[in-house]
Amino acid sequence: MAVLKSKRLFNPEGETDVSLRRMIGGNTTNLNDFNNMKYSWVSGWYRQAMNNFWIPEEINMSTDVLDYPKLSPAERNAYDKILSFLIFLDSIQTANLPNIGQYITANEVNLCLTIQAFQEAVHSQSYSYMLDTICSPVERTSILYQWKDDEHLLKRNTFIGNLYNEFQENRDDFVLLKVMMANYILEGIYFYSGFMFFYNLGRNGKMPGSVQEIRYINRDENTHLWLFRNMILELKKEEPQLFTPERVAVLRAMAEEGVRQEIEWGHYVIGDAIPGLTKENITDYIKYLGNLRFSSLGFGTLYEGWEKEPETMKWVSQYSNANLVKTDFFEARSTAYAKSTALVDDL
Repeated sequence: MAVLKSKRLFNPEGETDVSLRRMIGGNTTNLNDFNNMKYSWVSGWYRQAMNNFWIPEEINMSTDVLDYPKLSPAERNAYDKILSFLIFLDSIQTANLPNIGQYITANEVNLCLTIQAFQEAVHSQSYSYMLDTICSPVERTSILYQWKDDEHLLKRNTFIGNLYNEFQENRDDFVLLKVMMANYILEGIYFYSGFMFFYNLGRNGKMPGSVQEIRYINRDENTHLWLFRNMILELKKEEPQLFTPERVAVLRAMAEEGVRQEIEWGHYVIGDAIPGLTKENITDYIKYLGNLRFSSLGFGTLYEGWEKEPETMKWVSQYSNANLVKTDFFEARSTAYAKSTALVDDL
């Protein structure tokens, strides 16, 4: 494993030849030149992410205020715990992305990471807005910090948090790759039983404001997933020594653990107590997602028999369809952004 050095901020001796640019270990000037990029996919990603701009408070939560007290105990419990989980994840993402960026020597990719960090902050704001609207301040605080008191929540957060902390202590290239993989697992697997729960509320005619907030967040997370997938694929080309069979086995074990935890969490927080969802649905859908994410990195599948989207869960992708997310808040009509078709969740 090679120890990484944090890039110099002011670096007049940095390399100006785009062909010599590298994802890690390069010699960057940190100049943001939008006309000269080595990684051509960044241009499309950047424009898509900029087009995704939204403001949480523009979404009407008035119906949710009336719906929230009417949710069944199981639905309210799931709503509260899933929000606590999502708030923590987006908060730790906001804090950790600059740590990754210190060692990414492709300045155009750092532009993407900066946008992602901003979007993660907006997501945290959106969850707070949801709680501020439907809860008392005391209830809000209790929900925000359930991740510290609920052993299931704490265990889930510990898995990702420890991987992030490891990079604080060991700044080497493979640990950075593991952090990238952890980010990919978080964005591509960890969020999805939560999204599934909110979309199920939506198809049952409940909490429409919360559902719309989640759809915006889901659209952003698709771009984040796309970003880290491409970063990992570029590393496969540039740093093949990081992808020996033994190291790919480590990445596979991480993905399998992410799937296992997501299924366990879904069974715990949703289970069979909420109309429209079952433990079997959750298991099938998360295993399918695990296969989709891992195979998108070129590593094959994790679980035989779960290669196709389960028929019973196709409604989830309909709710998260990027083309149906953007709303004109003054006219309440669909106004999908021009490039949103790039965000079909096939990663």
